[in-house]
Amino acid sequence: MTVPVLTSILPNSGPSGGGDLVRLSGSGFAPSVEVSFGQSPATVLHVVALEQTNFVEVRTPAHPAGLVDVTVSNLEAGGICIPGEVALLSAAYHFVRPALCEEALLTRLVRAILRELKQQVLDNVNASVALDYDDTPGDGLNVTALATLPSLVLSGPRLRENRFYSSNLLAEEFSNQEIQRTRPPYTVDLLFTLTAASSRTVELLNLLTATAACLHRTRWLCLAKVPDDLSKGLVRWELDPEGELKTRLDTEVRVFTWGLIVRGVDLVQGLPSDRSKPVQDLCCTTYGVVA
Repeated sequence: MTVPVLTSILPNSGPSGGGDLVRLSGSGFAPSVEVSFGQSPATVLHVVALEQTNFVEVRTPAHPAGLVDVTVSNLEAGGICIPGEVALLSAAYHFVRPALCEEALLTRLVRAILRELKQQVLDNVNASVALDYDDTPGDGLNVTALATLPSLVLSGPRLRENRFYSSNLLAEEFSNQEIQRTRPPYTVDLLFTLTAASSRTVELLNLLTATAACLHRTRWLCLAKVPDDLSKGLVRWELDPEGELKTRLDTEVRVFTWGLIVRGVDLVQGLPSDRSKPVQDLCCTTYGVVA
C-alpha cells in the first residue's frame, strides 16, 4: 500500500465561483486520483506520478467563502477509492469572494469621467440617480438637499461585449521555470448616458456646447495600471459620444441627453488555463535531425 502525501497547494486561494487552476504537490499519487475541496469534488485535469515529480492539477469547484480541507484519494483502475490511500491537508485552500469595498477598475473609470466633466464643463456633475437625499448624514439632522441647476448627470454604465478590441490569444507568464497560460480577458464597451438640465434655454445650449467641446478634446481616457504607481505604466481607452444628441426645450426645465462610450475595457481578467512542462525538462529533450 502506498500512502499519498500532500505537501503544498499553489495557489492556496482563489475565487468562490471556482474554475481556478491549482497544482497539488506531494508524493505517492496513483495514476488516477480523486480530489475534494471541503465536501466539493474538483475537476482533475491530469496527474504526474513520476519518481521525482508528483503533482495533480485540478480546477476548483464552486464553494462558499472560507478555508477548506483538501483531500487527495488514490483510485483503482475502475475508479474506486483505495482504502487507506488518502492524503489530507487541513485548512489548505481559501475560497474568497470579490472585495466589493476596494476601488475596482470600473469604479476608477467612472471617477475619471466625472473628474474630466467637472474640470472642463461644470462643477455640478453627479453620478447619482436620487433627486432628493440627505447629503450631510453625519450632522444627525434629516435635511433634504435641493437639486441645483444647471446640472449634468452621468448614468450607467451598460455593458456590451467588444470583439474588436478583445484578444483571443492566451497570455503567457514565466514563473518557477514554467510557462503559465491565462485565458483571454472579458472585453466590453461601457455605455453611459449624459443628462443635462437647466432652467434657461441659453444656458442649456451653452452647456451643450461645452459638453461637446469636452468630448471632442478628450478622445482618450488614461489611467495608471496600478493605482498610485505610475512606474507600472499607463493604460488608455477610446472615449467617444454615442448616438444622437436629443434636446427638450418646451418644458420648464430644459434638458438634453447624449450617449457616451468607453471602448475596449478588459473588465474581467481570465483565469489560468494551463501550465507547461518545467523549462529545465524541455531543455533536456533531444530531437532527431533528418538529413
